Amino acid sequence: MGTRHFARLQFEADGPAVEGEWTVPGTAQDRYTEWVGLYGSNPAVVIRLIEETDGAERVRKTWTAQGEVEDRDS
Repeated sequence: MGTRHFARLQFEADGPAVEGEWTVPGTAQDRYTEWVGLYGSNPAVVIRLIEETDGAERVRKTWTAQGEVEDRDS
Protein backbone atom coordinates (compact mmCIF):
# COMPACT_ATOMS: atom_id res chain seq x y z
CA MET A 1 0.00 0.00 0.00
CA GLY A 2 1.42 3.39 -0.95
CA THR A 3 1.36 6.73 0.75
CA ARG A 4 -1.75 8.86 0.38
CA HIS A 5 -2.01 12.58 1.05
CA PHE A 6 -5.10 14.37 2.34
CA ALA A 7 -6.32 17.89 2.88
CA ARG A 8 -9.11 17.94 5.47
CA LEU A 9 -11.37 20.93 6.22
CA GLN A 10 -13.69 21.16 9.23
CA PHE A 11 -15.86 24.17 9.94
CA GLU A 12 -15.76 23.28 13.65
CA ALA A 13 -13.13 21.27 15.54
CA ASP A 14 -15.03 17.99 15.92
CA GLY A 15 -17.54 18.53 13.13
CA PRO A 16 -17.94 16.75 9.81
CA ALA A 17 -15.08 17.09 7.33
CA VAL A 18 -14.63 17.86 3.68
CA GLU A 19 -11.63 15.91 2.46
CA GLY A 20 -9.57 15.40 -0.67
CA GLU A 21 -7.18 12.50 -1.26
CA TRP A 22 -4.19 12.39 -3.60
CA THR A 23 -1.15 10.24 -4.31
CA VAL A 24 0.91 13.35 -5.12
CA PRO A 25 1.88 15.37 -2.01
CA GLY A 26 2.08 18.66 -3.90
CA THR A 27 -1.56 18.44 -4.94
CA ALA A 28 -2.69 17.97 -1.33
CA GLN A 29 -0.44 20.87 -0.26
CA ASP A 30 -1.98 23.10 -2.94
CA ARG A 31 -5.52 22.30 -1.76
CA TYR A 32 -4.51 22.89 1.89
CA THR A 33 -3.09 26.30 0.92
CA GLU A 34 -6.20 27.13 -1.10
CA TRP A 35 -8.48 26.26 1.83
CA VAL A 36 -6.37 28.32 4.24
CA GLY A 37 -6.81 31.30 1.91
CA LEU A 38 -10.54 30.78 1.55
CA TYR A 39 -11.55 29.75 5.08
CA GLY A 40 -8.55 30.27 7.35
CA SER A 41 -9.78 33.49 8.98
CA ASN A 42 -12.93 31.79 10.34
CA PRO A 43 -12.28 31.28 14.09
CA ALA A 44 -13.93 27.83 14.14
CA VAL A 45 -12.23 26.33 11.07
CA VAL A 46 -9.57 23.60 11.32
CA ILE A 47 -7.61 22.62 8.19
CA ARG A 48 -5.13 19.75 8.16
CA LEU A 49 -2.57 18.38 5.73
CA ILE A 50 -2.27 14.65 6.39
CA GLU A 51 -0.02 11.84 5.15
CA GLU A 52 -1.18 8.24 5.46
CA THR A 53 1.13 5.25 5.05
CA ASP A 54 0.00 1.68 5.70
CA GLY A 55 -3.17 2.93 7.41
CA ALA A 56 -1.35 5.20 9.88
CA GLU A 57 -2.23 8.90 9.61
CA ARG A 58 0.31 11.61 10.36
CA VAL A 59 -0.80 15.24 10.49
CA ARG A 60 1.87 17.30 8.71
CA LYS A 61 0.28 20.75 9.17
CA THR A 62 -2.71 22.15 11.03
CA TRP A 63 -4.25 25.57 10.44
CA THR A 64 -6.61 27.34 12.84
CA ALA A 65 -7.46 31.04 13.19
CA GLN A 66 -4.45 31.25 15.53
CA GLY A 67 -2.13 30.26 12.68
CA GLU A 68 -0.30 27.21 11.42
CA VAL A 69 1.35 24.44 13.41
CA GLU A 70 3.76 22.23 11.47
CA ASP A 71 4.87 18.74 12.43
CA ARG A 72 8.48 19.09 13.58
CA ASP A 73 9.47 15.97 11.62
CA SER A 74 8.19 17.44 8.31
